[in-house]
Amino acid sequence: MKKAFIAILVLIIAVMSFVGCSKEEEVSGDNSLQEIKDKGYFVLGLDDSFPPMGFRGEDNEIVGFDIDMAKEVANRLGVELKLQPIDWDAKVMELDNGNIDVIWNGLTITEDRKEKIGFSTPYLNNRQIMIVGADSEIDKKADLDGKLVGVQMGSSGEEALTASEEADSIKEIVKYSNYTEALLDLKAGRVDAVVVDEVVGRYYIAKKPGEYKVASENFGSEEYGIGFRKTDQVLLQEVDTILEEMKAEGVTTEIAEKWFGDDAALK
Repeated sequence: MKKAFIAILVLIIAVMSFVGCSKEEEVSGDNSLQEIKDKGYFVLGLDDSFPPMGFRGEDNEIVGFDIDMAKEVANRLGVELKLQPIDWDAKVMELDNGNIDVIWNGLTITEDRKEKIGFSTPYLNNRQIMIVGADSEIDKKADLDGKLVGVQMGSSGEEALTASEEADSIKEIVKYSNYTEALLDLKAGRVDAVVVDEVVGRYYIAKKPGEYKVASENFGSEEYGIGFRKTDQVLLQEVDTILEEMKAEGVTTEIAEKWFGDDAALK
């Protein structure tokens, strides 16, 4: 009788443990990582005119620092990476609608964005700088008084400029779909300055020596992160773990040196 009682007790405990696990899984309801592994790929949403983070190379293939980072992460996840160019101003909608799995393309971490999406651990430092023509007298933020200033729609540069003390004194904030158009207009004299991510701005300047320069003042420092749906915490945590491994192994430094010449911008 005693043996039978013990056997029944063990069975009850086992059943309760199983039920408890099932309830825990049901409460979490986060199959984001497994869904990626099951379909065999994850879709990266990006602005494909954002060098050196993600842009079209000479053969029209999408390349860049973030692309190389994402390829390594996908490889370690055991899945394929698919690249999906998007309207940057609609990036959160694209993510929420399931058209992409992550936003990974020089995405600045801001308090406003944190309310809408989840972020990975920051992986890169950045600043919002002012680029002006090589002969421009604009050097300080106060010099933007009465000027036309270009930004990319939906960018952290637009947010920083709009929130600045100088915003009210600017004649007009001209919005572009990408920085290529903004800098072409700067060269043509249709705007007086462009507020742009430093990693992007300095890349453009290096490609066009003598055409542009960086003003001495900027609109603040920031950090880049990868954007996820708020419900996809398991996927986010796995990617964070992989990024830590890549950094510890020196892989991230190798990729940074390829695109930036050094790893000074890395977190």
